Amino acid sequence: MQFRAAAALLVALAALTGCTAPAPPAPSGATPPGPPDGVTVVVTQQRSDVAGRQAELRIHNGSDAPLEVGEVRLDDPRFAASATRVVPRTSALAAGATADIRVQLPDAACPGGADPISTVTFDYETGGRSGTAVVAAPELFPFLDEVHRRDCVAQAVAAAGDVSFGVFTPSSPSTPATLELTIAPSAGKSGAGAAVTLVDIRETNLLTFEGLADGVLPLGDSGIRADGAARSIPLRILPARCDPHAVQENKRGTVFAVDVVVDGEVGQFLLAAPPDLTARLLTWVSDWCAG
Repeated sequence: MQFRAAAALLVALAALTGCTAPAPPAPSGATPPGPPDGVTVVVTQQRSDVAGRQAELRIHNGSDAPLEVGEVRLDDPRFAASATRVVPRTSALAAGATADIRVQLPDAACPGGADPISTVTFDYETGGRSGTAVVAAPELFPFLDEVHRRDCVAQAVAAAGDVSFGVFTPSSPSTPATLELTIAPSAGKSGAGAAVTLVDIRETNLLTFEGLADGVLPLGDSGIRADGAARSIPLRILPARCDPHAVQENKRGTVFAVDVVVDGEVGQFLLAAPPDLTARLLTWVSDWCAG
């Protein structure tokens, strides 16, 4: 009777929860499940992804059956956390189709992991079955090392002070506009100890600087000292091009590369104009070129 009562209790609990017992965890050291046959993954980045620090997981369904991809995760020791979908959704891939799933790169882990191998984990359904696949994903072309290196330089600069764009004063055609580069030392900020010097700023494919011949504008003695005063450097800018598609096809036109020296080491980080400033710069370029 006790056995029957216990069995009845288990049946009642299962009915109430609507759940089955969870599957036992995979044995320690077990090989992670790979992707379905014919499914491959590579990591890549488009020009439009650079300013927002995003990347794309390119999944190709080389099987004969439709494939649905749910949650995805990119893990890489060069970054402090996992990169996940920018837009939560399910991607449907017909047989032979390819999907680029955009993910947001997290903060860099500086100085970084010793074994920079990207691993992609994704949930899938295909042929009436579902699962989670784990696969080492190569880069379509090398870019993550550069992203990591620039991110670490940007972290060191940010610890010393805030470097950003300030006031933008547009101009009439044929004359340069002025864009202020502002430097605000981070006195009292935790970690503000690196010696940072801004060396120069580079033109973009859309914007250049007055009087340049080589596309690089020296910034003079622009060291960032924790006990120094905030200051601005006026940048005299001009459109670098006025062809009809200059603004329409802009991808990185308002993302500037800044060369620096951090504790004696040469480096570079990207300084992107925020969206509102980007809109004003693009409007000015259109008006300037039309005039």
